[in-house]
Amino acid sequence: MDEVFKALADPGRRRLLDSLNARNGQPLRELCAQLDMTRQSVSKHLAVLEEANLVTTVRRGREKLHYLNAEPIHAISDRWIHTYDRRRVAALADLKQALEAPMGEPAFVYTTYIRTTPEKLWQALTDPAFTRSYWGVEFETDWRPGSPMVWLEGGNRIEDPEQRVVEAEPYRRLSYTWHTPTAEWAASAGLDGDVLDALAAESRSTVTFEIEPQGDAGGNGEKVRLTVTHDGFPDGSTMRRMVSQGWPELVADLKTVLETGAVVPAT
Repeated sequence: MDEVFKALADPGRRRLLDSLNARNGQPLRELCAQLDMTRQSVSKHLAVLEEANLVTTVRRGREKLHYLNAEPIHAISDRWIHTYDRRRVAALADLKQALEAPMGEPAFVYTTYIRTTPEKLWQALTDPAFTRSYWGVEFETDWRPGSPMVWLEGGNRIEDPEQRVVEAEPYRRLSYTWHTPTAEWAASAGLDGDVLDALAAESRSTVTFEIEPQGDAGGNGEKVRLTVTHDGFPDGSTMRRMVSQGWPELVADLKTVLETGAVVPAT
């Protein structure tokens, strides 16, 4: 966490985060123009922010887009939120909420590092026993691009022709369309009819997992960089607000299972 506090200590880097907070997913040229800083200065600041995992990047064609990443703030909150009275960390909670809230750019991007191997992480994302252990969800599919997916969650079987595998490159990249918001699913999740109607009116979103090995392959220090990109949301999306709150907790539970072997009770 030292890298996070060091990165936040510089006013120039805080201005970069403020710019991404206002409009996420900007290329380098736009950040330079908005902040009236040289390309070299912005690049150096972004490198520090990326090293602290406060900023993550996604390639879109020839451009590299920069996204605010809530994972370090979530880790800080998780470490101290239960130690002190919640009212005394209201400012931290507000910052966490600001980082995870929709910011104009519809894509939600979240990056974390996990002490595991690409093979084990792939298993954790696809194996029914594994997904059930931290997510409470199982998938019925052969994980081939174009194949249908059935979601089993909360005693409900969610089937729809549009629930499909988009990409599946073992140990590197996995992408699929999000589940259908059925009445049965909404009831088990405690959602009222207005929320269900809002979700049902939206276009279907897609989640993508990018797996990048880090460290010495096969060594004790091996770790993996996991980037979760959830996109395809319309403006003002209700689903986006829900997943932007859910993904940090879910990825934290995934990390716990892989690094400790503990079973996280599904909520």
